[in-house]
Amino acid sequence: MKNLYDVIIIGAGSIGAPLAMALAERKLKTLVLDKEASPGQGQNKCAIGGVRATHSDGSKIKACLRSLRIFSTWKEKHGDDIGWIKGGYLFPVYKERDEAVLRELLKVQQGFGLDIDWAGPEKVRKLVPGIAEKDLRGGTWAPGDGSASPLLSVNAFYRRAVKLGAEFHFKEAVTEIASQKGAVTGVATALGRYSAKWVVNAAGAEAAPVSELAGIKVPVKPDSHEAGITEPAERFFEPMVVDIRPGDKSKNYYFYQNWEGQIVFCMTPQPPIWGHDRRSTSEFLPEISRRMISLMPNLANLKVRRTWRGLYPMTPDGFPIVDFPAALKGYVLAVGMCGQGFMLGPGLGEALAAHIAGKPSSEDKDILAGFRLDRSFEGQEKLK
Repeated sequence: MKNLYDVIIIGAGSIGAPLAMALAERKLKTLVLDKEASPGQGQNKCAIGGVRATHSDGSKIKACLRSLRIFSTWKEKHGDDIGWIKGGYLFPVYKERDEAVLRELLKVQQGFGLDIDWAGPEKVRKLVPGIAEKDLRGGTWAPGDGSASPLLSVNAFYRRAVKLGAEFHFKEAVTEIASQKGAVTGVATALGRYSAKWVVNAAGAEAAPVSELAGIKVPVKPDSHEAGITEPAERFFEPMVVDIRPGDKSKNYYFYQNWEGQIVFCMTPQPPIWGHDRRSTSEFLPEISRRMISLMPNLANLKVRRTWRGLYPMTPDGFPIVDFPAALKGYVLAVGMCGQGFMLGPGLGEALAAHIAGKPSSEDKDILAGFRLDRSFEGQEKLK
């Protein structure tokens, strides 16, 4: 039948595109539906491109280690340049309390086999020439982490998924998730009806209203974060630098130099800015500029080309929801990525595809174990 599929994915972004690729690799007939005109036009295009496994939770660590393998070997395996740089992640520390927190986390991270260690002040200065030296205590350094272009990556995943047989329908929003006798039967759009045994909600910032179509509530709501990019400059440092110290209007901020030499930067607002407003603000650039120049004075002469805001689909505890709710057989949640969908997407895509195909490995099971919908949501991710 023309409109009969094994799996239908709602959303062609950071999760939906790599998941479609992983499903198509397993020979499952896959349809991806997205209301936008092309892949990654939701929150993917607002991502700044960092990819790290340096998390505080085993499920995230294992998923992102898979993602790192996919990003770092993509050009070699498939020929596409996705802007991958193995620049590492550096968390510099200037306060005794922050050092204690990161050193404690280091034990957890190393326990999961991560290539991460404590770097003293001299090593930090070498990694980031010109970094502020006063009160510098060192920091955690993970050389295997890196960055890639969200735009180039999502389109590379999309092209491979199509090559493997996945179908993508753009400008086609899902209006109904159909079910019968407690199991999904497919979806409907303004253009037609499609049948499938599995329907995956990978709708990003729209995850909660989409899930209501299935009769299942998910605690996901968007929080807007602002980012920016400078003119290109000759390469002068490699890592993604994450300053965890709070500021007047921000919880933390982070920045790196991308494959084209531009400095890309983002800030976590404090308090959070809930809602779907993506208009740039007058407060962002003064706040983050002051903080970045205080940390690295030689950034002062760079010109900012543009700023933008993206939506972080947040959960109460800062962890994703990736699950198969018992209330509706065949309905799959891949939502609430909390702004980390780009780095989690390829790894989660492989794990989810293995479950849907009925052949999950023990690691596939471990990855999803920490992301269940029926958890308490009382804890907090320590490195959001």
